Amino acid sequence: MKHSRRDFLKKVGLGASALALSSLTGYTGCNRNKSLPNIILILTDDQGYHDLGCFGAEDFKTPNIDRLAREGMRFTDFHVSQAVCSASRAALMTGCYSERISLQGALMPWSALGLNPEEETIADILKRKNYKTGIFGKWHLGHHKKFLPLQQGFDEYLGLPYSNDMWPVDYDGTPVSAENYKIQYPPLPLIQNNDPVDTIKNLKDQAALTTRYTEAAVDFIKRNRKDPFFLYVPHSMPHVPLGVSEKFRGKSKQGLYGDVIMEIDWSVGEIVKTLEKYQLVDHTLIIFTSDNGPWLNFGNHAGCAEPLREGKGTIFEGGPRVPCVMKWEGHIPENTVCEKLTSTIDLLPTLAEITGAGLPKKTIDGVSILPLMLGDKQAEPRREFYYYYDAGLCAVRRDDWKLQFLHRTRSYSGVEPGKDGYPGEYNYLEVGQELYNLRQDIRETSDLSAKYPEIVKELEKLGELARQKLGDQITGVVGSEIRQPGRLGLEDNPRVDHLAKGKRVTIASPYHPKYTGGGDTALTDGIRGTWNFNDGAWQGFEYSHLEAIIDLEKEQKINQITVGFLENQGSWIFTPQKVEYFISIDGHDYKKVFEKSYTIEPKNNVKVKDISIGLDDQKARYIKVLAENQQVCPDWHVGKGGRTWLFVDEIIVK
Repeated sequence: MKHSRRDFLKKVGLGASALALSSLTGYTGCNRNKSLPNIILILTDDQGYHDLGCFGAEDFKTPNIDRLAREGMRFTDFHVSQAVCSASRAALMTGCYSERISLQGALMPWSALGLNPEEETIADILKRKNYKTGIFGKWHLGHHKKFLPLQQGFDEYLGLPYSNDMWPVDYDGTPVSAENYKIQYPPLPLIQNNDPVDTIKNLKDQAALTTRYTEAAVDFIKRNRKDPFFLYVPHSMPHVPLGVSEKFRGKSKQGLYGDVIMEIDWSVGEIVKTLEKYQLVDHTLIIFTSDNGPWLNFGNHAGCAEPLREGKGTIFEGGPRVPCVMKWEGHIPENTVCEKLTSTIDLLPTLAEITGAGLPKKTIDGVSILPLMLGDKQAEPRREFYYYYDAGLCAVRRDDWKLQFLHRTRSYSGVEPGKDGYPGEYNYLEVGQELYNLRQDIRETSDLSAKYPEIVKELEKLGELARQKLGDQITGVVGSEIRQPGRLGLEDNPRVDHLAKGKRVTIASPYHPKYTGGGDTALTDGIRGTWNFNDGAWQGFEYSHLEAIIDLEKEQKINQITVGFLENQGSWIFTPQKVEYFISIDGHDYKKVFEKSYTIEPKNNVKVKDISIGLDDQKARYIKVLAENQQVCPDWHVGKGGRTWLFVDEIIVK
């Protein structure tokens, strides 16, 4: 029966979805052994859209993944939620835009945040159907125990808690000196379940990661072959620093990057061989994709996003659009291509429908793409998509139309890329409102906004809807539907009463529109910031200094002035290099009551630093605070020469 159904599906092609849908009835509500499909999700790190043979790569071969494509389906319009590690993975696991669950960017080894354990992951919902769940690879959704995979629905875990470049090792593989910004990183741990079991010390250790993950994944299949299982293999590669075992070193024409991709392809082959050995192939859905596009400033150690524009860290298609291949024998038609808009946030609801596990209790953003997987040409489960980066709404899409909003972005154009493991510089672009038709202009080169103003208006409405729901730091809109991340330490924004609470503040240099802290009263609203600079309480100043004057409305005795600053060097947020406090009776003549300069040294922790001065009942009506921004990242920092941030949460007067 298996072969006759496959032959029939091949003959009728994409019109066979009704038959395939009816065949799924045995996958819902059953305890199994072979009623529920096994699910294998393989995720690479920073692999470009072009970096598979079936997507056009020529200088290295990926026969095992190409075989999945021949026996299954390629998705050519498949997107991640954000083109950066933690945000992308949080969305994949929860079926939510990362803005909804408040995880942005890439979490650092000193981050106090993680995926909130109250969110339901793919692993969580599959546990309802008694799936065995395992993850072998990079997690990057919080390295503290309360955020690790075993607290997020997984039974087993082996891998790195964050990116493999977050270690005190230089680009050439040698330990860093005290002057190098990487000295702030702790040793890179390999974690098994909840505890470190090894340390990744050098490039040789990095070269063994793909094999270690693969062996653990194969062992997981062997041990759980009689039960339905969910196997998640998020490879650390091809994120830099690249590492490949001797069995693949020097095998590709492209060099080390190609060698790494070939070893990942080998890993896929080992997993498929194991399925074949235990006769599990026709009971297993395999999904292969990447967490975002290539990190192009690493040159020959980065991938390729052709024919797309830009790469990782941007919202041009080369950042969030990634290769995706799925195989599910007897259900997904062989050797087919889906050109419809799809996303990683759609995987959770799709798997929920396939298994009958049900959706999470809280709102999600994904939709089931099962009809597309089964070959229904008429299905359009997703017509719209929001392009966020770092909580800023940078673009929206409906069908083939993509409207970009005003924003500043990194760019890889016009700069020389790095080489042999060393990065090049970034360029930065100020992007205007631009309209693209992605069907006709996949490279995003022709702005059609002047030609189609009615489409611009429609997409502007879609953007406003996104802002109202999920917020937008670029325009200062706070979304009504966002949820809190998991936090270590301060769980909520502390409240504080003081003499300046609710009083008018005059600021000389404008705060950044992405980090308003709630607007003009942010520094006297009585709400303290947490360790999360995206918590809505912090007012951010990029490059500029802080000069704020508070009118207490009447002369009164002052005993203390305290100002809260955030330090998170990994996010380019530094405490001030100089702070001064002044008091005045009339608002014209000011008396300096405090002045202190601070030396900026490498630190790998995140903290809220309160700078206070006692005044012994001095009388004043006006308080002035001056805080000097570091302005430029020091030589030892990864952002050497880049603009720094000053984050302030409250000026407390008692």
